[in-house]
Amino acid sequence: MSIIRFIKNWTLPVAIAVGSLVYLTFYWVPQLDTVGNIMGPVIDAVFPMAVFLTLFSTFCRVDFHQMKPHRWHVGVLVAQMLLVAINCWIVFLVDAVPEQKILWESVLTCIIGPTASASPVVTGKLGGNINTMTAFVVISSLTSAVMIPAVFPLLEHTAHVDFWSAFAMILEKVAIVLVLPLILGWLVQHYAKRLCQWIVSIPDLSFYLWSVSLCITSGVTVRNIVHSQATLTLLVMIAVLSLILCFVQFLVGRGIGRHLGEEINSGQALFQKNTALSIWVAYMYLNPVASVGAGCYVLWQNIINSLELWEYRRKNLDK
Repeated sequence: MSIIRFIKNWTLPVAIAVGSLVYLTFYWVPQLDTVGNIMGPVIDAVFPMAVFLTLFSTFCRVDFHQMKPHRWHVGVLVAQMLLVAINCWIVFLVDAVPEQKILWESVLTCIIGPTASASPVVTGKLGGNINTMTAFVVISSLTSAVMIPAVFPLLEHTAHVDFWSAFAMILEKVAIVLVLPLILGWLVQHYAKRLCQWIVSIPDLSFYLWSVSLCITSGVTVRNIVHSQATLTLLVMIAVLSLILCFVQFLVGRGIGRHLGEEINSGQALFQKNTALSIWVAYMYLNPVASVGAGCYVLWQNIINSLELWEYRRKNLDK
């Protein structure tokens, strides 16, 4: 029972550790190559399904009448745009030094990306408002879809990014991951109420489904780091800067929320990022090594999420 309790309390670090160790086991043991080749397509199919089910189960709990713009939405978007502008300025300053440019481009991918589609899951676990958070995820996705094709051509002159094609591609990815489960959740709430009640009755269903996605993401992150062509020094610098950025965005978001009414939501909205999309845009439009930043960020943000959940449990037990 103590093992089960430990796994329930520390689900996110356990998922990160399992995903990382499973990949490293297959990497270090050549005899498992055949099994790895078989499992690869299976994992590729399971990952989007796990993300879809995570969001669908979350949206079954959302009160769609409460999904309205909030003043903290504006505060977080302004903070994100300021951080993007500062980061772009630094990239221009170090443009003549390739490693420094890659380093700061990797940081940019962790700022310019939209709020994680699964952020309402953690927000709900922390006692936040999943309705306003869900609304912000949609707003944030649209904002990033505009910023990414507008900003990246300024940084990488070799990246021929047509604004409208990039905008459409990003929106397509967002629609598949976010809009479809949102629509399905609304339909189930209104036309399949028994199914909706059954889904809502399962404690922390979306949280544990999300941990499956995190397990797979962690394995992919470790793979990207292991196969990266960057020097060890650069990889360490990317990891350290992504950790610092994680805390910066978390604290700035919390500070904005403290003044505008929703501290938990605002903190999660600014710091919890859709790293899968960030990794994709780094591969598409920047130096592929820049994707390591988003890969490291996903590990740091979920360690912070775990500490938040631990602190929330501790406070509730003390009451």
